[in-house]
Amino acid sequence: MLIAHFQFALRIEDLDTVAAVPKDVLEKIVAGIPVGHLGSGSDIARLVLFLADDAAGFITGATLDINGGQFMA
Repeated sequence: MLIAHFQFALRIEDLDTVAAVPKDVLEKIVAGIPVGHLGSGSDIARLVLFLADDAAGFITGATLDINGGQFMA
C-alpha cells in the first residue's frame, strides 16, 4: 500500500493549540478517547492514501470519522 512510502512526522501534541491545554485537562480529554491517545497527521494521511487507492474504489458518499472513537453516533 502507498503508506509504506511516506513518513509523517506531524504529531497533534506538537500543535500550539494542543500545547496550550493544561496537562491535567489534556489527560482528561485523552481518557475519554477509546483508543487512549490523541490522533496524528499520519492517521489522517493513511485514510487519504487509502481513499486514493484502487482498494477504495467502491466507497462512495461515505462520511469517515477519524476521532479514535471519541464521538460515536
